[in-house]
Amino acid sequence: MKRPVSSRFAATLTIIAAVAGCTPSSPQIDGASKTKAAQTNAQLGMTYLQQGNLTAARDRIEKALEQNPKTADTQMAAGFLYDRIGDDRKAQTHYDQAVKLADGNPDVLNNAAVFYCRKGDKKRGEKLFLEAASNAMYRTPAAAYTNAGKCARADSRPTDAESYFRKALAFQPDQPDALLQMADLNHDGGNDFQARAFLQRYMAIGPVNPQALWLGYRIERKLGDSTQSQEYARRLRTEFATSAETRELLEAEQGG
Repeated sequence: MKRPVSSRFAATLTIIAAVAGCTPSSPQIDGASKTKAAQTNAQLGMTYLQQGNLTAARDRIEKALEQNPKTADTQMAAGFLYDRIGDDRKAQTHYDQAVKLADGNPDVLNNAAVFYCRKGDKKRGEKLFLEAASNAMYRTPAAAYTNAGKCARADSRPTDAESYFRKALAFQPDQPDALLQMADLNHDGGNDFQARAFLQRYMAIGPVNPQALWLGYRIERKLGDSTQSQEYARRLRTEFATSAETRELLEAEQGG
C-alpha cells in the first residue's frame, strides 16, 4: 500500500523543481547584470573624465570594457578616454568599434566623426557627419552639417564646405557656428559684403568671441569702413585683451 506524500515533502519538491527550473537562465541573468554594470561604469567614467579625474575615469572605463566590450556606449567612452590622454592609436581602435556597434546611432557617428576630422582622416569624418545628419531621428542635423563643413574646409574644399554650411542654415537659420563659418569663408573668398551680412547675423544671436571681432575688423577694413573696423578693434582690446586675436590686431596696427 502506497504511503501518502506529506504536504511538507511535496512543498520541498516544489521548491527544488523551481530552483532547478531557474538554473538554465542564470547565465542570461549574469550577462544582463554585466551589461548593466558596464553601462554604469562607463557613465561614471565619463563623469570622472568631465571632472578631469583621469585616473578614476580610466579605472571605471577599463572595468566597463572587461564587463561588456560589445556596446557602442562602452567603446565610445573608451575612445573619449584614450583621446583625452593622448593615445591616438587606442582611441581610434575604440572609435572604430563604437561605429561598428552603433547600428547607425547618429550621436555615436557624430562623436566619432569629430575625432576623425581632428586627427586627419577628414574624408571619413565628413562621411560620418553626413550619415548622422541624414538620420531622421537625429535631433541636431544643423550641427552635424556644420561639422561636416568644417571638416571639408580643413581639407581645402571650400565649395563643399559652403554647401554643408548652407544645409545647416536651411535646418536652423540661426545656427551660430554655420553663420560665423560662412562669414569667414566669404571673407577668404574676397566677398566681404556677403561676409559682413553673415557676421551681422551671427553677432545678433551668437556669443561674442575674439574670433568674431577679429573677423569683423578685417572685413570692415576691406570694405573701407574705418569707423566700424575701429569699433571691432576697441572691443577686441577691451573684452579679450589677452587673446591671440588681440595680439594679431596689435601686430597689424603696428605694421600699418
